[in-house]
Amino acid sequence: MPVTDLPPLREALAAHGLMAKKSFGQHFLLDLNITRKIARLADVGPGETVIEVGPGPGGLTRALVETGARVIAVEKDERFRPLLEELAEASGGGLALVFGDALAVDEAAIAGGAAHLVSNLPYNVGTPLLIKWLTGPWTPASLTLMFQKEVADRIAAPPGASAYGRLAVIAQATCEARVVMDVPARAFTPPPKVDSAVVRLTPRADRPSPGRLDALQRITAAAFGQRRKMLRASLKPLGGEALALAANLDPQARAETIDVAGFLRLADAWLRSRGA
Repeated sequence: MPVTDLPPLREALAAHGLMAKKSFGQHFLLDLNITRKIARLADVGPGETVIEVGPGPGGLTRALVETGARVIAVEKDERFRPLLEELAEASGGGLALVFGDALAVDEAAIAGGAAHLVSNLPYNVGTPLLIKWLTGPWTPASLTLMFQKEVADRIAAPPGASAYGRLAVIAQATCEARVVMDVPARAFTPPPKVDSAVVRLTPRADRPSPGRLDALQRITAAAFGQRRKMLRASLKPLGGEALALAANLDPQARAETIDVAGFLRLADAWLRSRGA
């Protein structure tokens, strides 16, 4: 049976007696028009590998399989195994299933090469997963991910914006990041209390080295941990005023006014101070 001949998702959920589990941050996206648009925004197709985290009943999974890409779905909730196995069988080899915690999965091992990430991420682990993919040893070819709208705005925020913070600096230091689609709460079953948005991230050619990225994480943790303080105070444990001056920054500036390039200079200055 081709994927397009499978019963509608609402019928499949009812047949298996499945409901979203609040403790897993689950909200099902059942509208195939929306999931197909996300698949188009991901720009994947035959011959490419896609990792999807948290497929749930498989709404986005169906749309990804339709592109002809090789899809690897990582699901923590065993309740979805029968439904996803039906989808895998209908895919004719286009879908492989991995049951486990995505935070512990070795993406390089399951992909066996380059892979794109396309997911409607569970709300409760979206940010930790993104940090893992941005800073870990495995770099995806691209990331097309749905988050709560507030998190999406934080990822793409420019310096000076109220949403600008540590997540924006790390995301934009490693990727070109932009919000490409808004998704209203009513599109989900059950509807969450907030709207969502899809973020498209493309890894930068000048992505920081692992050591530089580690330093950037330390600098941003200190700077935004006390974001209302001036750099000379928030960065005091790492060098304070001297560190800011070494990075050609005003020690009296606050973290939310410093652009990504400025934070990278701070990271470089801190590494130099340590003889690294």
